[in-house]
Amino acid sequence: MKLCRWWMTLLICFSACVVLAQQKLASDAPATREDILKMFNAMNTQDQMRQVMEQVMQRMRSINREQLKKRRPEISEEELTSIDKESEEVAKSFPVNELLEDMVPVYQKHLSKTDVDAIVSFYSSATGQKLLREMPALMSEGMQAAYPRMQKNLDAIMQRMDEKANQEQQKKEPSQTVPPNKK
Repeated sequence: MKLCRWWMTLLICFSACVVLAQQKLASDAPATREDILKMFNAMNTQDQMRQVMEQVMQRMRSINREQLKKRRPEISEEELTSIDKESEEVAKSFPVNELLEDMVPVYQKHLSKTDVDAIVSFYSSATGQKLLREMPALMSEGMQAAYPRMQKNLDAIMQRMDEKANQEQQKKEPSQTVPPNKK
């Protein structure tokens, strides 16, 4: 009788280990392409990407205008408007669907099926939907908040680049000094 209980206990423990191992393997199952696309859909990723692209392009247009005016004070408003239109065309022609397809394997590499299911569940919830609705404002206001720091860094980078270009130019120009006479 004791031997039977011992075997039953051993069998139950073994069965529990097998079940836990199967659950662990299931949670580590890789996400499929369809899982990732379902997540992108739940997150409204395509529209989010388009909105972010538009906001980034607007902000970059502003930064580019300032930089161009600093570097070329004679630039006309017509030239700036032409550059703006070209930037808009670039933004509109950005292949968002193709970019998402390119991103699928990256997401598959980093997220399991369990992760993706949890993300889909969150973004399907009221809180997830609110986050999606508020994301454009969060991004826009975040960019506005970060802009002064970005501008400061861009100015410093541009100054270093100008200094480096001047140094390189000086190296290329023949020396204007006359070598001292040898005695």
